[in-house]
Amino acid sequence: MRFQTNRRQEEPEINLIPLIDVLLVIIIFLMLTTTYAKFSGLELNLPTASAEVIDTQPNEVNIAVTAEGDVLINRVPVVGHDIDAIAASLGRAVPADAEPPLVVINADAKAQHQRVVDVMQAAQRVGLPRITFATRGTD
Repeated sequence: MRFQTNRRQEEPEINLIPLIDVLLVIIIFLMLTTTYAKFSGLELNLPTASAEVIDTQPNEVNIAVTAEGDVLINRVPVVGHDIDAIAASLGRAVPADAEPPLVVINADAKAQHQRVVDVMQAAQRVGLPRITFATRGTD
């Protein structure tokens, strides 16, 4: 018996061609089965609040809309919940001979949007075109 002691050991090889083939098939499968969803969105430019303190108060009417849907004009509650009642109370709060004041709407975050729209429509009926919303500063 003859033993070969100087036999050279071969290092194992990894054949990459089958691996590349499998990866290409997976990529093609993913490309064909992927669904592309187009999300439509509405781009809004939201107002920002500044922390400036104004020394002179302009002629303004403050309207508060609570979370329960109650409307307060200059801290006086409005008796009715419809647009006509809000417009009548708003008309009483505005002097007839002065120029139209600025209407500042303070709406609670949990207030219904419809209540705020009702206040805006009531201001339009009375003839108050200048409407703004109060914001909370980001301190």
